[in-house]
Amino acid sequence: MQNLLLNKFVEKNRRTDLKEFRNGDTIKVHVKIKEGDKERLQAYEGVVIARNNSGLGETITVRKISFGQGVERIFPLNGKLIDHIDIVRTGRVRRSKLYYLRGLKGKAARLRERS
Repeated sequence: MQNLLLNKFVEKNRRTDLKEFRNGDTIKVHVKIKEGDKERLQAYEGVVIARNNSGLGETITVRKISFGQGVERIFPLNGKLIDHIDIVRTGRVRRSKLYYLRGLKGKAARLRERS
């Protein structure tokens, strides 16, 4: 009984406007930034190296290289922080967590394109 109720609640409150993407894909996340009383969008482009949890608590970890330093950011998928997500490239990977990319740099950190 409780599981049915919980599933109904999760399906009602889950975001359906986001595009489907996988680990290894390069995405551009448009994040809402609030400065004072104004709100603007800021793009964060990088490779999805992990997807964690499921349902309302689902998060993604996006990694990018900024001024020669690797920067990772964790986004809650069902939060109001994300405006929309654009898929830039699709990567072909054989594992679900791409933490090995942290130790690679330059051309070694590239992923093959998925056709």
